[in-house]
Amino acid sequence: MRRNNRPRNNEKSIMQNKILMYSIIGVGFLTIVLVGLLMYSRNLEEDMEENVLDFGDMTNVTSENTTNSTNTNTQSVSTEIGKSVNEALNNSTTTNVENNSNNTANSTQNQVENNTSKKENTTKTTKANTTSKIEDKKEENKKELSFERPVEGEIIKAYAKDNLVYSETLQEWTTHLGIDIKADKTTVVKAAEAGTIKTIKNDPRYGLTIIIEHDDGYQTVYANLLSSEFVIEGEKVDKGQSIGTVGNTATFEIADEPHLHFEILKDGVQIDPTTIMK
Repeated sequence: MRRNNRPRNNEKSIMQNKILMYSIIGVGFLTIVLVGLLMYSRNLEEDMEENVLDFGDMTNVTSENTTNSTNTNTQSVSTEIGKSVNEALNNSTTTNVENNSNNTANSTQNQVENNTSKKENTTKTTKANTTSKIEDKKEENKKELSFERPVEGEIIKAYAKDNLVYSETLQEWTTHLGIDIKADKTTVVKAAEAGTIKTIKNDPRYGLTIIIEHDDGYQTVYANLLSSEFVIEGEKVDKGQSIGTVGNTATFEIADEPHLHFEILKDGVQIDPTTIMK
């Protein structure tokens, strides 16, 4: 009986020792875990405090920067507004001065132009009146044109513009834009009306020719002449003044008997001399 109780006591003692050991190990583990948790929580608190401080600093810095930026912008805006107002005032003043100057200059210029225009109008009116008076005097002094025969004699070939006349020289029917007045050679030819000797020339068809220019666009032509010794080009002649002598120099009328070929032109166009000649 005694032998059987000893082993049971030993087993109980062993079980108790194991339980104590496990308890000690568990308590140690729990202690380590608690210590670790405490250290971790302290670190978290320190980190949170640092973060709170950093956030506060950042807030302060941001607030300061915002304040400084606001002040700067306000000052800048105020300065710009001040400048804009001053510039606007200066520009307005300058514009007003310039406008006044321009208005004064324009007014002065307009007055000068008006005075000049009045003077010009007065001058033009005076010139027009003077010209009108001169023209009136010319009209009064101007004599009515009255063409006379440059030589006395029979008309042996009439004016023919629409009808044809027979030419002994050309042996054909042709126009004749003047009249042929029969006259002996060396017969003196006289100016049919007062005027200016325009040209003296040797025409290839009508021989030695004198052209006199008269008023109102009239011209007289004296052809088939022998000489033109009495006048020169540009000379003013009176009605009835000697200008040349009858000849026989017109190649287009050389077969005809001696005569003066005579034409009258109005504005460059030949007309029948017998309609206006006395």
